Amino acid sequence: MGYDYVLVHLYYTIPPAVALTFIYHPLSTALGIYKILFLVTIAVVSTIPWDSYLIHTRIWTYPPNAIIGPTLFRIPAEEVFFFIIQTYKTSLLYLIISKPTLHPVYLRGERLLNEGRRLRLWRWIGIGLMSSILLYGFSLVRRGEEGLYLGLIIVWAGPFVLLLWCLAYQLIMELPISNTVVPIVLPTFYLWIVDTLALKRGTWVIESGTKLGWHLWDGLEIEEAVFFLVTNVLIVFGLIAFDNAFAILTTFPSLFPRLPSLPSPALLIRALLVPPRFYDEQRIVGLQRALARLRAKSRSFYLASGVFEGRLRIDLVLLYSFCRVADDLVDEATNIEEAEGWIVKLNEYLDISYSKGRLGKTMSRDQFVAKMFPPSAQSELVLLPTAYLSSRPLYDLLKGFETDLHFTSPNGSFPIEDEATLQLYGARVAGTVAEACIELAFYHGRATIPEDQRLQIVEAGGRMGVALQYINIARDISVDAANGRVYLPNTWLKEESLTSEDVIQTPAISKAEKLRQRLLDIAMAIYEGAKAAIEELPVEARGPMRVAVESYVEIGRVLREPGYRLKAGRATVPKSRRLRVAWKALSHG
Repeated sequence: MGYDYVLVHLYYTIPPAVALTFIYHPLSTALGIYKILFLVTIAVVSTIPWDSYLIHTRIWTYPPNAIIGPTLFRIPAEEVFFFIIQTYKTSLLYLIISKPTLHPVYLRGERLLNEGRRLRLWRWIGIGLMSSILLYGFSLVRRGEEGLYLGLIIVWAGPFVLLLWCLAYQLIMELPISNTVVPIVLPTFYLWIVDTLALKRGTWVIESGTKLGWHLWDGLEIEEAVFFLVTNVLIVFGLIAFDNAFAILTTFPSLFPRLPSLPSPALLIRALLVPPRFYDEQRIVGLQRALARLRAKSRSFYLASGVFEGRLRIDLVLLYSFCRVADDLVDEATNIEEAEGWIVKLNEYLDISYSKGRLGKTMSRDQFVAKMFPPSAQSELVLLPTAYLSSRPLYDLLKGFETDLHFTSPNGSFPIEDEATLQLYGARVAGTVAEACIELAFYHGRATIPEDQRLQIVEAGGRMGVALQYINIARDISVDAANGRVYLPNTWLKEESLTSEDVIQTPAISKAEKLRQRLLDIAMAIYEGAKAAIEELPVEARGPMRVAVESYVEIGRVLREPGYRLKAGRATVPKSRRLRVAWKALSHG
């Protein structure tokens, strides 16, 4: 009886597992825990017979003075724990790194498979390469003696790797390297070091006669290096296959109308076996464009969107993209007549979507969008989930855009006359969006609450949207002034003996800064009064919604700090600070 193997865990495997658990805890969800348990179960079940065979045939051994004694099919308890802890650590690293990734945008339908990198060709290249390696492994096993251990590793792991490649090659090839290579390389290199130390100490021993005698470096047998590499490949490929299946389930409700929060293994396999020709490519491309627009236009909401999951995340991205497309159509019009025309067309689009008016009787929504809107805007309009979104917030949003059209001349009367007008404008352009987001959270949430309570939460969300819009206005005083707009109320300007023209000419004037702080004070007061409602949202939306709110409120906090810095006329929050805010917001729950 000895404790060498136990000490390996105490010194080298448990501490990083604890650290990764600490980092991942705020990000953890039921789905994430399910993934880990799923992979750990598969790893233990698939590895025990193989490991037991190696010990029975004395390909590797454990000195009695290195282990505490209990075994399972001759496998020391410490070794069984190693299966668990390695899978757990690598899974955690993958889940942390891939958390912001929206996997559906990496799916490829029949047409997309044959474009660009020609994924179907790469699939067959991968199959051919892995099959060749597998045949080489069989030849080593058949030959026996030296090379037997390496052959057994290849023969055991090769079929699993090949199967996962065939099922999930799209995401394996298309995901960023940070999602695929990094969670394989980092744990592998670390375990190579641990294995080197353990082999030198004699914690476990590879018997001579079945190994090649090659070393990656002094003390690390090539077979051990390959073993830890392929096991981490199996773990990461398994997680990618899970995410691939879940992406299919969440992206195509026409194929899978009902989606349980924790899909069964059978359902995951069904999803992976769906031929790409049945994928809705318009939906994939639309999501790609929507995510690109979100990344370019709103760093705060892009960060927050990464902690939502499943169909709720997809619908929120599509909602944001619709709002941005509609805003851009109006804002980027060459004249006021064109802008008014876009608002009319958007109202007609909503009429058709909600079966109002006569226009919907002559053409479908998709036909109207294809006829009336530019190609760059069509996918966002077609994919907006109006089937379960209320119409009022969307119509009110367009009324907010109409307000912007009244900024016709710097010398004219600007539309934000007083604080009540400002509040109405904020409710229309931001409160409506917040209400729609909460509607989506309730639609996709598993919990049910009384209707009056739900309406109160939606109303509080609308007020929070107003607060965030005030922060947006306070941040963008200089940017708006450059565009000939001033959103500070005219009554406030008069109190400070200012005109809109003064702010446009000198947005950094001290009196304008005073009004900025006044607006922020109101925003923070609204925020404090509305934030408690977040804790009444469906549990799966609470943490992510906190991140969305706090990420934007942090801009207001920066603006209240003495000597804040501007970038392109706007105060910005450094990425490290935004990440800390997000982590703290998630930890709050």
